[in-house]
Amino acid sequence: MDWLKKLPGIGPLVAKGMRTHAWQSYERLDEVHWTRLAAAMTFISFLALFPLLTVAAAIAAATLSKKQQDSLESKISEQVPGISDQLNLDALVENAGTVGLVAGALLLFTGIGWVGSMRECLRAVWELPDEEENPVLRKVKDAGVLFGLGGAGLASFAASALASTAVGRTADLFGIDEQGWGTVLLQVLAFAIAVLADFLLLLYVLTLLPGVQPDRRRLITAALIGAAGFELLKLLLGGYMKGVAAKNMYGAFGVPVALLLWINFTAKLLLFCAAWTATRRASRTDEEEAGDGEKAASVETASTTESSVETASGATVHKGGRRPQS
Repeated sequence: MDWLKKLPGIGPLVAKGMRTHAWQSYERLDEVHWTRLAAAMTFISFLALFPLLTVAAAIAAATLSKKQQDSLESKISEQVPGISDQLNLDALVENAGTVGLVAGALLLFTGIGWVGSMRECLRAVWELPDEEENPVLRKVKDAGVLFGLGGAGLASFAASALASTAVGRTADLFGIDEQGWGTVLLQVLAFAIAVLADFLLLLYVLTLLPGVQPDRRRLITAALIGAAGFELLKLLLGGYMKGVAAKNMYGAFGVPVALLLWINFTAKLLLFCAAWTATRRASRTDEEEAGDGEKAASVETASTTESSVETASGATVHKGGRRPQS
């Protein structure tokens, strides 16, 4: 990419862009082969999704009424667009008692593996070695992280769901037109609340999961980028999953492929946020110190060359002149 810096006109702009924190984060990702890391995260996340849905259905069947179950199904459809069109969530709720224990065991098994894979991928972005400790103790810690992450994710999901519900009820209460500016402002408010919930979740993921303590400013910036990007991904891919993946012409592969696509983009976004926290942008002071070092090296080289020339000249005069008298 250095050849782009030499192009007339756009060269300075390219050079300036390659000094930004975003580009340096991308370079770090490219060095650690982030597409492979994202593929690994996508695979294990996809496997853990279905036991998670089954456990959620079992809990819903045991604790919620029929109306509340329908509301939960609607919220799941909003968070994972298009999934209820292909997965019969009603059947999962009806049979949750027979499969709940099995799904719970599978979720614990796949969840612990998911935590381990996510930790290794995030530590790879930081270029940190694998932690050497007792494997049983490691699994116990991963189980604790899984429950903590599940609680944080549940809180994020609840905040997002409550925000979307509050928007609809507020619009009905005050008689706000669905096509008016009031509804738009309420939707923006709901989006901001969802971003805040995702922001708090990412603070957990980017620090406790890989076991690092990044700079506070870089951490906050990365979490904000990830939270806003995650909500935008849900909005952009939601239309695809509802309008394209649910069509009969795609058969049974529509929703799984769409889910894989959505999870893969989310994994890449998370890796970029991790790279943002792990990358230290070169400050102006560092660049100036580097420039001063280069200048000092040039001066030292010039002085050495000049001394060598003087020594060689003196030796030549001494050789061609008279022998000194003893």
